[in-house]
Amino acid sequence: MAMRKFIQRLLMSEREVLPLQAQASLGPMREPERSQFAHLLRHFLERFFNPETASPDGDAKARLVQVAAAVGLPGFVVAIYLWPVYHQFIPSLQNHRVPGPPSYWLQVNHHFFFVVYSFVVMGIITVFEWDLFFPDLLDILVLKTLPVTDRRTFLARVTAIVILLGGFLFDANVFATLVLPSAIDPPNWLRFMAGHILACGGSGLFAAGSILAVECVMLSVLGERYFRRVSLFLQCFLISALLVILLLFPVFSGVVPHLLQSGSWYVRCIPPLWFLGIYQRLMEGPAALPIYGQLARIGSFATLVVFAIAVATYPLAYLRKTRQLVEGSASHRGRKGAFGAIARILHATIVRNPEQRAIFHYITQTIFRVPRYRIYLVLYGGVGLSIVVASVLRFSIANEQIHMVVSTDGLRASVGIVAFWAITGLHLAFLSPGNHQGSWIFHHVHGRPPEIGAALEQLSAAKIWAFLFVALLTGSALLMTYGIAPQNFQTWRVVTAQVLVAIGFCLLLTDLFFLHVTTIAFTGEPTAESPSLAMTVAKYFTFFPIVVWLSVSLGPWIENRGWHYIAILAGLFVAHRLIELRHYEVVRYHCQYFDPNNRENLFLLQLDLREYGVGSRLGKIQQ
Repeated sequence: MAMRKFIQRLLMSEREVLPLQAQASLGPMREPERSQFAHLLRHFLERFFNPETASPDGDAKARLVQVAAAVGLPGFVVAIYLWPVYHQFIPSLQNHRVPGPPSYWLQVNHHFFFVVYSFVVMGIITVFEWDLFFPDLLDILVLKTLPVTDRRTFLARVTAIVILLGGFLFDANVFATLVLPSAIDPPNWLRFMAGHILACGGSGLFAAGSILAVECVMLSVLGERYFRRVSLFLQCFLISALLVILLLFPVFSGVVPHLLQSGSWYVRCIPPLWFLGIYQRLMEGPAALPIYGQLARIGSFATLVVFAIAVATYPLAYLRKTRQLVEGSASHRGRKGAFGAIARILHATIVRNPEQRAIFHYITQTIFRVPRYRIYLVLYGGVGLSIVVASVLRFSIANEQIHMVVSTDGLRASVGIVAFWAITGLHLAFLSPGNHQGSWIFHHVHGRPPEIGAALEQLSAAKIWAFLFVALLTGSALLMTYGIAPQNFQTWRVVTAQVLVAIGFCLLLTDLFFLHVTTIAFTGEPTAESPSLAMTVAKYFTFFPIVVWLSVSLGPWIENRGWHYIAILAGLFVAHRLIELRHYEVVRYHCQYFDPNNRENLFLLQLDLREYGVGSRLGKIQQ
């Protein structure tokens, strides 16, 4: 009976419904008594997965399950796919294969992948959550008013950080660790498990500890105000660098044997190789290459150093940020000089309507003020930048030396890659329902739904903002690619063609991603049903390759004939106008359609609140 109740509590999300008489016999419900520290710890852990700006009705448990599956599955799947590499289970292939296990260096690269994966995952998790490793203004306003000591709050936050990093380190490696021994059949099971666990665990701990140490040192030295200015760029750089390491692994693994055999000094400057040294030294024992022992010592010492720095500087950074949040930051009007000049130029050219200006500046202030919106841009921007680097760079070995080669196809593809991932991140941020409760001001001014003219002005401001942002990033990427491009890629025909391709992607991707958007940025309602992860991934895998293919193929096609330059301009104009007409129909339907089943509309209709306009619009709504 006790076992049955335990299994029910473990597997069932809700308690069993009992008859009223049985419920009365149980007496009053008593909540389990938790200490103040336990409540604080639970609060900080929930905020890691359910920040207030993400969604007013967010579910931390659902996010935890999704993130845990996304982190744990890749290593598990790779471990399963290694089984046929080490086992000849298809009779027809046995005649075409050398008997026995794979070559030594191929096995080393297999081990290296799991070290790199743990390093990248823990680094990304730390970068993504580092705004919540320290108190924010909400913590100061709420927790400071409660009878909770600062020491207890500090210890609860530190414990939450340790649990978060330890949980993700366990999740990223546990499934692969369970499968790998049977997949690769190591000669010494104990040595293999010791090497795998210590190397992958040390790699993840070093990545998390080094990033946390960098954040603590910068907060301690620069303070909150100056750190906030560089935080966004630092996060984008770190995520891009981590993803580049993972995406370039298939290319980089080809030169790993040469690097390790050469014993050159720059081998000792690559952190994942340190922990590969731990892996191979523990697995092979005294028979391992001497370089493995040297790398293992460097990795062990570096891990101790970064955690010593993090432990020593975290309290200082914590106290300094808390003090500056309490004191507040002074306003600096000098900063408005350059931004004011840019705003005046925009007002005189493309943002002339007052409604457009209001929404345009509302988006600017919101997206750079709320940390969760900024992290969307960081994540998607980091993904795009890492794919660009992985597409452009190639490694080759010549005369016993490693050379980096630039791919011209990768340079052409970079335009579409940057534009696609930038607009994807903006689209996700704009549709986030974080400021839904503050959307009443827009409904009060223009009604719910607004007149079609007002709606088009509001939505066009978001499209203009997105286009300018994507064009700025794509143009910057275009300039950087020509800085490393070969000489035959810098002719005026190639430059003009690439500029046309960049303009086309910025314009059409903005039109397509905002085609069915009918709400002001950041004020959308949370959907009742969460979107299917499989369908979302399928859309990316379908649409993104098309964008890359067009980026690579359109440039040479435009350069081939002179009239192709005119044709691509005409095609862009026609496509843009057709999408605009379709967007107009979508907005018109939204403005004329009144859904009585919507709980807010039904509530307002029952109270007879006439916020939907006057005159003819009231007649349309009543009909």
